[in-house]
Amino acid sequence: MINIVVLDGHTMNPGDLSWEPLEVLGKLKVYDQTLPHQVLERASEAEVVLTNKVVFDEKIFAQLPKLKFISVTATGYNVIDVDAANKHGVIISNVHGYAANSVAQHVFAMILEMTNRIVAHNHDVHAGGWQASEYWSYNLFQTQELAGKTIGIYGFGQIGQKVADIALAFDMKVIANHKHPKRDQREGVTFVSFEKMMAESDFVTLHAPLTADNQGIVNKKSLGLMKQTTCLINTGRGGLVVEADLKDALESGKIAGAGLDVLSEEPPKDGNILIGVKNCLITPHNAWATRESRGRLLAESAKNVKAFLKGNPRNKIGK
Repeated sequence: MINIVVLDGHTMNPGDLSWEPLEVLGKLKVYDQTLPHQVLERASEAEVVLTNKVVFDEKIFAQLPKLKFISVTATGYNVIDVDAANKHGVIISNVHGYAANSVAQHVFAMILEMTNRIVAHNHDVHAGGWQASEYWSYNLFQTQELAGKTIGIYGFGQIGQKVADIALAFDMKVIANHKHPKRDQREGVTFVSFEKMMAESDFVTLHAPLTADNQGIVNKKSLGLMKQTTCLINTGRGGLVVEADLKDALESGKIAGAGLDVLSEEPPKDGNILIGVKNCLITPHNAWATRESRGRLLAESAKNVKAFLKGNPRNKIGK
């Protein structure tokens, strides 16, 4: 029976899902979390490994001769040295599309909080504000409709497309910056340059994978193109944003607000310069993590393992 090891299973399944789809495929061992110094010991007998954040580089691959397959429990696979995996004959797969609905929902949860300020009004009512008011209706802040506003989507993969669907349902104008505008053109969406998107949007939401080319693409220069009333949403990767520049833009009023589900370091053990900044919503990288999304991720990961065992790998990365 093949040995299957899950190195960081807690985020995918904190206990509300069943490991049965993997248990039927081999001898399964699940670790909630694995630190770098624990990888070799825990994966030493594994032919198959599932991981999300554990780094696999040349040094690790060289010391795991039994390892034949890694299924990354995510779409991004930057933790894996794919060239080293190819060198050592290890097949790599990932999972696509499992969190599109959940992440798009989170994007609009942030946008709606910024426009409607539900939390602040709820707190005020519970603190006695409505009881003390002489008016039957009041606003603590100016609220606004989404209809007619422009949303700029950076990256137009499955998540970006789902965000566009929701935005169009709100009667928003949708513009996007994307590497493949001809391939992914659709009614209601206008593809524009990155600079034009930043300048014209009322909301900018980031959904492109992090690469060497777009590291820090949201910086002092690009933030300077935005309107003072614009809000930035980042549920992609923290490295897309120069955090010091975003902090300055928020504190100086250059932009109206930000909603972040990702930071440059996660978790922010030593703090982060954006924590505590006014008009900056921060959630703990959980946009993807609805139960439904995690269930799809586990199911698709099991399908990856099953396909590998049958000699026909799916979602294969690299050679």
